[in-house]
Amino acid sequence: MSDTSMAPIKRALLSVSDKTGLIEFGQFLAGQGVEILSTGGTAKALADAGVAVTEVSDHTGFPEMMDGRVKTLHPKIHGGLLALRDNDAHLAAMADHDIAPIDLLVVNLYPFEETVAKGADFATCIENIDIGGPAMIRSASKNHTFVTVVVDAVDYDAVKASMLDNNGATSPELRRRLAATAFGRTGAYDAAIGAWFAAQQGETYPERLTITATRQETLRYGENPHQDAAFYVSGTKRPGIATARQVQGKALSYNNLNDTDAAFELVSEFDPAQGAAVAIIKHANPCGVAQGATMVEAYKQALICDPTSAFGGIIALNGTLDGATAAEITKVFTEVVIAPDADEQALEIMAAKKNLRLLLTGGLADPSTVGQTIKSVAGGYLLQGRDNGKVTLDDLTVVTERQPTEQELQDLLFAFTVCKHVKSNAIIYVKDGRTVGIGAGQMSRLDSARVAVRKAEDASATAGLTENMTIGSVVASDAFFPFADGLISAAEAGVTAVIQPGGSIRDDEVIAAANERGLAMVMTGMRHFRH
Repeated sequence: MSDTSMAPIKRALLSVSDKTGLIEFGQFLAGQGVEILSTGGTAKALADAGVAVTEVSDHTGFPEMMDGRVKTLHPKIHGGLLALRDNDAHLAAMADHDIAPIDLLVVNLYPFEETVAKGADFATCIENIDIGGPAMIRSASKNHTFVTVVVDAVDYDAVKASMLDNNGATSPELRRRLAATAFGRTGAYDAAIGAWFAAQQGETYPERLTITATRQETLRYGENPHQDAAFYVSGTKRPGIATARQVQGKALSYNNLNDTDAAFELVSEFDPAQGAAVAIIKHANPCGVAQGATMVEAYKQALICDPTSAFGGIIALNGTLDGATAAEITKVFTEVVIAPDADEQALEIMAAKKNLRLLLTGGLADPSTVGQTIKSVAGGYLLQGRDNGKVTLDDLTVVTERQPTEQELQDLLFAFTVCKHVKSNAIIYVKDGRTVGIGAGQMSRLDSARVAVRKAEDASATAGLTENMTIGSVVASDAFFPFADGLISAAEAGVTAVIQPGGSIRDDEVIAAANERGLAMVMTGMRHFRH
């Protein structure tokens, strides 16, 4: 028997919801002498464009029924897709039952995900669950040795090119790649349906977890050059690193993406209506955050906190990047700038730094968004709700003899917002709406307090100040002080007020230490561990 794996495509079945590129592809197939089978709206679109089409019901001799639910679930369809062309028994069965081979399947599925995203009711979502499409895709993909399957219009050109190169056939390599894509699509489709059904039942954490995403980019490497990596997107429309438009600069690395995400999530905490805000990030931790009357003022104040660490950092803005701010940013080597928008002057200034990546998101991320985060561990995953907690003035309980001033309260809330985005143990010193010392990721809270003060001393010296910037500041702790030593260290650095969750068995000891030093202290009842 001759090799049938390179036989030219003679018959194709086209049935698509997304009709992008359909007419042009149908016309190409017709021009190659391919018989086209089709259904419903696809058949009509092709026929209206002058492409000869045979309705699937005419091909099977069985009418569509049940509002189109049963049309392609027929032996003449699945037999035509599944039959092995080099198997005599299969060929005999095809002859006995008048089953014609189908060499090319082009199917994209009912728009279930889009229907859910639009907020459609339960019944409408159910009706947008495709049954025949996934069944045909799986049949064709399993038999990819002989059948070409296309589930995305982006692959039309590859099929056309292969057919032109192979006398009407497609290459085995292309068929295998397309089959892998097809199985990935049906897997993601079923996962979306399963997740939606679980949500309808009120199951936040269903028995089986399926993660689906689309590869946006293969990266040069991961955290280190010996690690490979890729960037996948989940399809969310929430502004951020996955939806941003890269205006200029080199391709983003794994670390760039991770750090830029951290920067933008932090700066999105600050409402532009309350003033400009800038966050400078290094290794996913902020090294300077500030608010100001203007964006350039906010940037300058953020930079003062730790100009050494800001070198090669990521800068996030909560508003439009303007020319004055762009001019200041470009004075320091910066890897990435991310903002909702940029004006023409800023774009011109940034363009002079060709390697600097500029990302525009079109808006800020909503920090109150409900969602989940996932982390891999050996043999499994940890899944949790994202930290969308927000502390307001009404949530604060004053536990000391001295009441905080209005300015202290503003700075305390600012500090606690920042510490939500700092790796634990987190200690944040703030003065007049800007960070002046940040201690991150230490194994003890006392060490974080000391690290923050030491870095503040270095920054103060760099700025030419005669005293440490922490004098007259407030301090935030992401979790309770287990002992009074961390608070005492902050007091020695010159703080006047403290914000912390509370809840330690030694709270009374910590409160007493604050009272002895004349500090005001408030408790939030909410902690912000970030590991």
